[in-house]
Amino acid sequence: MNIDLEIFSPVQQINSPLFDARGVKVFIKRDDLIHPMISGNKWRKLKYLLKQAQAEAKTHLVTFGGAYSNHLMATAAAAAKFGFKSTGIVRGEEVDNDTLFLCRLHGMELLFTDRDSYRDKPALFNQHFGHDEQAFFIDEGGASAEGAKGCSELVDELPESYDHIFCACGTGTTAAGILNGLNRHQLKTKFNAVPVFKNGGFIKDEIDRFLTQQTDYDLHVGYHFGGYGKANGELISFIKEFVPATGILIEPVYTGKMMFALYDLITKGYFKSGSRILAIHSGGIWGLLGMKEKFK
Repeated sequence: MNIDLEIFSPVQQINSPLFDARGVKVFIKRDDLIHPMISGNKWRKLKYLLKQAQAEAKTHLVTFGGAYSNHLMATAAAAAKFGFKSTGIVRGEEVDNDTLFLCRLHGMELLFTDRDSYRDKPALFNQHFGHDEQAFFIDEGGASAEGAKGCSELVDELPESYDHIFCACGTGTTAAGILNGLNRHQLKTKFNAVPVFKNGGFIKDEIDRFLTQQTDYDLHVGYHFGGYGKANGELISFIKEFVPATGILIEPVYTGKMMFALYDLITKGYFKSGSRILAIHSGGIWGLLGMKEKFK
C-alpha cells in the first residue's frame, strides 16, 4: 500500500482582546485535523519511518511509550491503516486505560516492562524481537532523522511567513524538523520551543542532533507546570477558558502548555507590536483521556 495521507492542516487566526491590546496577530496551524488518530506531528514523524519499513520489506512495527502515549495510539492506527502488525512496549506496570484500549482495538500487542529496562530501548527490542526479521524499530515518540524530515514539510505548507513560530517539545524531533524547514526556505522566522519537561534545557541537545545546520532559536523552559504530564489549576483554568473561546481543543501535556506560554509572553510584552505569530497545534488531544479528573 502506498504510504501517503492527504494533509488537511489549515492555518486559522485566533482573535483575542489581549492580542489587539498588544498589537500582535496570532495564528494556529491545525495539524490536529490531519487524521483523528494519527494526528499532528505523529503523522509527520511516522511518515518516512513507515516508508523506510516498507522499503526494507518489514511488516512488524515495534515502538515504545508510556501508558497514555499518543505515539503508541498513532502507531497502532497507522499500522492498521497501512497493513503492518504492531507491538507497543509500555513503560511501567501493566494497566488498562482508554488509550491502551484504543491501541489494542487497532490490533497492537502490548508488552509491559519495568522502568529500568525501559531506558535501554534497543536492548529491549533485541531481547524480544532480535529474532524477528520482519520487526522494525521505531523509537519513542518517533524520534529520528526521518521524523524530523517529515516535520520539516510543515513549513512547505505555510501560506505566508511569520515573525515567530511556537511549538511544544517532547523529543525535539518536531522542533528540529520545523527549524530545518525554515532554513531550507531561508526564512528569518524566530522559532520558539516550549519544553514540557521539568529542567527542559536538555531538549536543546535533542533538537540539535537532528538539525541539518546549526540555528539560533529560543527555549522557554518555565512552562512545564511541574514536569511531563503534570498540570496545576492555573493551566487547567487556561485550557477551560481557551477551548470554549476558540473552538480549538487543546490538552495539558503539550498544546496547553505551549499556548499558555504564548499568551503569557504576549501579556508580558515579549513581542514587538505588529508581530505575526504562528502556534503549531501538534495534535495529541487524546492525552485528555488520562487527565479527565483534573478538569472536575
